[in-house]
Amino acid sequence: MTSELQRERLAYKRSRSRRSTLVALLSTAVFAVAATVTVTGAPGWPRVRQSFFNAEVAWRSLPAILEGLWLNLRVLVVCGAVILVLALGIAALRTLRGPVWFPLRVLATGYVDLFRGLPLIILLYLVGFGLPALRLTGVPNDFVVLGGVALVLTYTAYVAEVFRAGIESVHPSQIAAARSLGLSPRKTLRLVVLPQAVRRVMPALLNDFVALQKDCGLISVLGAVDAVRAAQIEQARAYNFTPYVVAGLLFVLLAVPTARFADAMGRRAQRRQGGR
Repeated sequence: MTSELQRERLAYKRSRSRRSTLVALLSTAVFAVAATVTVTGAPGWPRVRQSFFNAEVAWRSLPAILEGLWLNLRVLVVCGAVILVLALGIAALRTLRGPVWFPLRVLATGYVDLFRGLPLIILLYLVGFGLPALRLTGVPNDFVVLGGVALVLTYTAYVAEVFRAGIESVHPSQIAAARSLGLSPRKTLRLVVLPQAVRRVMPALLNDFVALQKDCGLISVLGAVDAVRAAQIEQARAYNFTPYVVAGLLFVLLAVPTARFADAMGRRAQRRQGGR
């Protein structure tokens, strides 16, 4: 049974929500109009519009860029899966305790320090051009595979640190309770620690996934015909920069759903922490 006082509170909250929505819409409209007037009123706007926002060039280049984007998506899915597995293993090595595990901890720490500090563009050149030059048996020459290897090496270092932060955030009493129930160290990690750790770091993982979506376009520096490379080819044909804008917008459209999901996960985590 809803009391009169509770109905008044709900009505007040609804009126505040409608007012906030109206103010947000008005302020957004004012900002959009001001930005449009400022940009289109600039002296160089006609030339910029012709060079970067040509609708005819955009439509003509769209099929080739979409075909290149399909390659980016495949690289993203494969690299994302490999990164999660390797990063979890390195994070587990970094959290091992005891002097007997010291060499493994040093190796894992050295890996993270090296590939987290090395710029991705330099690693792409080293792996893409330096590795095939060694002429070792079994080393692939496909630029897509080599670019994927460079992405995996770099992002595994970042994601491993995210996993490690989640693992170390689990309170020691949780581990002690699991061990007192007779669980082995491996089962304690798999059944008690990892589920809590992954849930806590999910927003950070999704942010790294968004960054990986963008950086998949860097494999074009090795010659792979992805969306960025396709845009470069179309730009050379049309003597117009609009294909780059088209490729950029497609990457933005690709990243927006993941970014909003990451925001939702972050808000959910905050509510959980506030409810404790």
